Amino acid sequence: MSQIIWIARHGNRIDFVNPEWFNTAERRYDPPLSDDGVVQAYQLGQRLKRENITHIFASPFLRTVQTANQIAEALELPIKLESGLSEWLNPVWMTAMPEKMSIEALTEIFPRIDTSYTSRVIAEYPETYEQALSRSGKTARLLAEEFLPDDILLMGHGASVLGATMGLVGEIAKNQVKASLCCLVKVVRQDPDWLLELYGDTSHLSEIEEVIRFN
Repeated sequence: MSQIIWIARHGNRIDFVNPEWFNTAERRYDPPLSDDGVVQAYQLGQRLKRENITHIFASPFLRTVQTANQIAEALELPIKLESGLSEWLNPVWMTAMPEKMSIEALTEIFPRIDTSYTSRVIAEYPETYEQALSRSGKTARLLAEEFLPDDILLMGHGASVLGATMGLVGEIAKNQVKASLCCLVKVVRQDPDWLLELYGDTSHLSEIEEVIRFN
């Protein structure tokens, strides 16, 4: 049975462009996209417009929802918020579980959010890098099996993009996947195995990140 799992990272974020934003932000660990990040998300949506994606799953952080929404608009699909695709909840970066917008507040801005969907995996603070990879890998496997044979998109962060890919193809992803901003990973089911076809493609972007940042 065939199936394609698309895995993507959010676009550029405002605190990457303006580090001072962090000092006065209401939700320091939940930055929105920067202006160029919105452009990146749009370009990713146009790239995926020709694909047969049936379901979109996104981390509940604002930047991932913003990016997923551009794709959902292009494909005319709802967005399912999945905690298992969340940012790495690293205690070195964050002093507590990061505050995010409520689902109700997000839905007011992004009406494509499917409020009937419940996360299959819950990200718990704090976690090590290995735990974040394992958690997102588990999420990818669960969603792939539950929604088989549909092609699906997983929208995450640097660590969850890598972890989700590893969850399907194994440790080989560590040396092959480059999880740059708005990158695209393509994993194809070839029972009982998975084939990694795109390793973090950015050919759809007009401007490409030169230094990959994993936060």
